[in-house]
Amino acid sequence: MERGDWSAVDNLPPADSQLLQDYVLWPDLRATYWRATIKTAPAADIAAFLKQYGTLRPARELRYRHALHLARSGDLAGYQRIYEQFYQGQEIAKLDCFSLQAELEAGRTARVDGRATDLWLVGKSQVSECDPVFEYLDQNKMLGPVEYRKRYKLAVDNREFQLARWLAKNIDQQHVEDAASWIRAQSNPENFLNSYKQLADNETARKQLVYAAERLTYRDPELALATWRRVSQRISFSAEQRLRTARHIALWTARDNLPGAYELLLDLPDAAADGEVSRWRARTSLRNAEWIKLLLDIAAMSPELRESEEWRYWRAVALQRSGQVLAAEAAFQELSEERSYYGFLAADELGHEYALDHSQLLADEDAIAAIEARPAIVRARELFRVGQDSRGRSEWDAAVRSFSAEDKLQAAILADRWGWHSRAISTAASLGEYDDLSIRYPLPYQQLFEQSSSKASISPTWAYGIARSESLFMPDVRSKAGAIGLMQVMPATGREVARGIRLPYSGLNTLTNPESNIRLGTSYLGQMAQRFGGNPVLATAAYNAGPHRVDRWLPESGAIDARVWIENIPFNETRKYVKRVLSAQAIFHWRMTGQLRRLSDELSLVRAAGEPQRLASR
Repeated sequence: MERGDWSAVDNLPPADSQLLQDYVLWPDLRATYWRATIKTAPAADIAAFLKQYGTLRPARELRYRHALHLARSGDLAGYQRIYEQFYQGQEIAKLDCFSLQAELEAGRTARVDGRATDLWLVGKSQVSECDPVFEYLDQNKMLGPVEYRKRYKLAVDNREFQLARWLAKNIDQQHVEDAASWIRAQSNPENFLNSYKQLADNETARKQLVYAAERLTYRDPELALATWRRVSQRISFSAEQRLRTARHIALWTARDNLPGAYELLLDLPDAAADGEVSRWRARTSLRNAEWIKLLLDIAAMSPELRESEEWRYWRAVALQRSGQVLAAEAAFQELSEERSYYGFLAADELGHEYALDHSQLLADEDAIAAIEARPAIVRARELFRVGQDSRGRSEWDAAVRSFSAEDKLQAAILADRWGWHSRAISTAASLGEYDDLSIRYPLPYQQLFEQSSSKASISPTWAYGIARSESLFMPDVRSKAGAIGLMQVMPATGREVARGIRLPYSGLNTLTNPESNIRLGTSYLGQMAQRFGGNPVLATAAYNAGPHRVDRWLPESGAIDARVWIENIPFNETRKYVKRVLSAQAIFHWRMTGQLRRLSDELSLVRAAGEPQRLASR
C-alpha cells in the first residue's frame, strides 16, 4: 500500500474482499494507499473517504496530506475550503501561509495584511511556504524600518544572529555592526570579552558582553570568572546582569568541581540564590566530605527541597558522619520505607529488607472484556499487533484519556496481558498505581535479554534497567537526539557495534528489531563496562552521556564514593538516569530471582582515569 499498489486487494475473491473491508484497520490500509497516490488520486474518492472516516487518525493524516497537495498543485481555492474547516486558528505557519496565498489569489487583500505581518515578525527563519506572502508585503511597502527593527530584536533574543545580520541590512549601518558583534561574541567569546575597550559602553554592548561571558563559562568557568571580573570593573553592567552572570559562573564552577566553587555560591546575594544554587552548595560540601557544612546547607534549603528524598538521605549520612548516630538511624529508618534509589540506600545502611511492597492489581474480568470490545481499543490493539506501535499508542492514549479511574486500572491490566508494556506502565502510573511490580517492571524478551547479556558479560537485570529507563520497552521509539529502539541505540553506535560483533546491519530495520537492538545495546553496555573497569555506575553514565564526558568527570586523583560521584554529575538528565537504572536493576533482580541484591553492592569507588576500580565498602 505504501508503494501505491492496490492490485493485491483488487484481485481478492469477493468474500475475502468483504472480510478485509470489515477489518478494523481497513481505513488505515485505504488511507495509506491514498497517501501514496495523492498526486493522481481522484479528489472525489478522497473526499468520500474523509467524509466516512474523518474522525480517525489515518483520515486526519490523509486530509492534511491532501490539503498540502491541493495548495502545491495550484488549487488554492480547494485548499482554502479545507483550511477554513479544519486548520484555521491552529497557528501552523505552513498552513496559514498557504491560506494567505489563497486570499491573495482571490483578491481578498484586506484579509492578508495583518496576518501576514504577524507571520513575518518571528525570531527565526520562517517556512518557505510564506515566501510568496512576504514578497507581497515587500512589494506593497508594508515592511519598513519599524518592522525590521522589531524582527531584528526578536532574532537577537532568539540567538539567531545570522538572521539578525540579514535583517540589519534593511535597517542601518549601526544594526549591521551590532549583528556582526553578536556573531563574534558567539563564535569567539574569549576574544570578544578581551576586546571590551573597543566597545561603546551602551546597553547593546553590555548585553553582548554578558552573553559572551555565559558562552565562555560553558568551556572554561575559571577563565570566564577572571575575564568577567576584569571587564565588569570597567563596564557599567546593571545589577541584574551582574547577578545573572555571577550565578551562571558559580554554578558551572561547581558542576566542573573547580576550586572556589563553594565560596562563589555562598557569596551570591539572596536574589540569585535559588534552588539550583542551594543544591550545588550542598553537593560541593558533600564532595568535600564537609558534613557539618552539609547539614547547614540542607537546613538553609526551602522546605520542599529539604524534604525531598535526596536531601533527607544526605542529611542522614551527614548526621551519621558527624557522630549523631541515633538521629541518623531514625532518618534512615523513615527513608528505608520508600521503594526508590534513596530508600534502597537507606535500607542498605540499616541492613534492612527493601520495601518492595509488591501488590498485584485486582482484575475485573467483565470490565476488561467490555474495555477490550470498545472500537477505539480494538483499533489500538490491532495497530500494536501489526507493528504500528506509534499509531497504536496515540489511539490508546486518546481512548483511555476519557476513561474512569476504575476503567483505566482495568485497561492497564489488559495492556499488560497483551504484552503492551509501555501502555500498561503509563496507564497505571497515571492513576498513581505503583505497587504492581509485575506491570511496572515486566520481563519481555527475557530469553533475548539473557542470551545477549551473557554474550556481553553483563547482568540481564542491568540491561533490563537500561531498556526500561530508555524506552519503556517500545521497540520503535526515537529520541530527540536520534537514538532508536528498545535500548535507544544511536545509528552510528549501532553500525560500529554491529561491525565489531559481526551482526548484519541495515540501519533503521536493525535498530527497530527487538532481537538485534537488544544485542547491540547489551554489547555496547558491555563495552562501556570494560572501558570503565567493570564499574557499573560509570558505564551507566557513559551509556547515557557518552564515555568521553564520563572521562572528564572522573577525579584527577584518588577515589570518591560512587554515591557522591553520582550526586555531582553535572548533567541533571544523566544524574537522574543513573539513579533510575540502578534502582530498576535491583527490582528486576528481585523479579527474576526472588532474591534481594543490594544496590550498594553495585556502587564501586570512582577512581581517576587509568586506575583500577573497586567496590566501595558500605
